Amino acid sequence: MTSTHTEKYATQRREAVRSAAAVFAEKGYHGSSTRDIAEHMGIKQGSLYYYFKSKEDALSEVCLYGMQDYVERMKSISASDQTFEAKLVATVTSHVTKYHDKNEALRVYNAERLYLPESKRKKLKELGTGYRQQLEEIFEAAVRDGSIRSSIDCRFAAHAVIGMCNSWGEFIARHPDMDLFQIIENCVDLLINGFVDKTRINKAGMEL
Repeated sequence: MTSTHTEKYATQRREAVRSAAAVFAEKGYHGSSTRDIAEHMGIKQGSLYYYFKSKEDALSEVCLYGMQDYVERMKSISASDQTFEAKLVATVTSHVTKYHDKNEALRVYNAERLYLPESKRKKLKELGTGYRQQLEEIFEAAVRDGSIRSSIDCRFAAHAVIGMCNSWGEFIARHPDMDLFQIIENCVDLLINGFVDKTRINKAGMEL
């Protein structure tokens, strides 16, 4: 196969994955068929098997599509020389904007991946675990260099950030007209500055 044909196939396969994501997001995995995916692509049902062996295979590819770029971005953020605050901003921005850019695949991943057999969920679980571990390492590094307090439970903190980003990501997917960057700014402000007015705490401490 020539490089031109390889590139053409890769482009068409990405389109097939996006079509499957759109169909699964709209109808759910059990409410969809390979015919629906083929019709969304504008091809015959038989031609779809050039890209997927089965509907299950299509679901697996959609879930991988929703996660792989996510994880690669996190690896780059974690490995960078940025400050803790900058890494946190980058993490929230990357996580939340992916719901905006690829919300159908991520919605399918979140809602439908448990319908896959254990053998196919294993790779997805590894990706998800890897993402959380990279984020956890950002917190651990910040503890070591004194950027954040040493009493932080880094694993809990990583789960908390992911939970916040997933929640707002789902909200953005349902309300695409929301101000994406305002949401990111509010999330980062809450994570870095918390709820309590520190100047008030300091004054109270001085009074004591």
